[in-house]
Amino acid sequence: MRHGKKVAHLGRTNTHRKAMLANMASSLIEHKRINTTVAKAKALKQFVEPLITRSKEDSTHNRRVVFRSLRNKYAVTELFRIVSDKVGDRPGGYTRIIKLGNRLGDNADMALIELVDFNEVYKNDKPKKKKSRRRGAKKATHTEVEAELIDDSPVAEEAATETAATEATAADVAPKNEAATEEADEASTSEDENKA
Repeated sequence: MRHGKKVAHLGRTNTHRKAMLANMASSLIEHKRINTTVAKAKALKQFVEPLITRSKEDSTHNRRVVFRSLRNKYAVTELFRIVSDKVGDRPGGYTRIIKLGNRLGDNADMALIELVDFNEVYKNDKPKKKKSRRRGAKKATHTEVEAELIDDSPVAEEAATETAATEATAADVAPKNEAATEEADEASTSEDENKA
């Protein structure tokens, strides 16, 4: 019986499982986040967190212990130089698992495992930019024009006549533009019909 045995076998032999976890840990250290199944993410979390704790104290012995597990000198260098600086004051819990849903091919539960201190999405709290539209400025409403007309001053009357004149010229230009675009559309459709 396997009572009390907490190792996740992941459907692999012992050597295959160790090699797979070492490769996944190297990828996690290099890329800071990877997509995998939930079971593999949980096994990887147990595998990589003690290695990150070792990297906090940069000694030859700790480098050799981590290299024995990872078997990748580039990942060991990245871990001891970059990752250990970011996690220096964190007392554990270096990774985060986020469930993503099911994979299309075999419906397996997928997850994103990432290093907590390297997530720039949560750290950048900039307000979103307001999207501008290409419509231009809003036209004056009738209430604004009426408010201007109520004023008895001659300046207000001149301003009201100027706005009315600009609206009239804009109204004249718009039908001409619409007619030109309709002619262009008809010409392009007739060319498409001729080609077919």
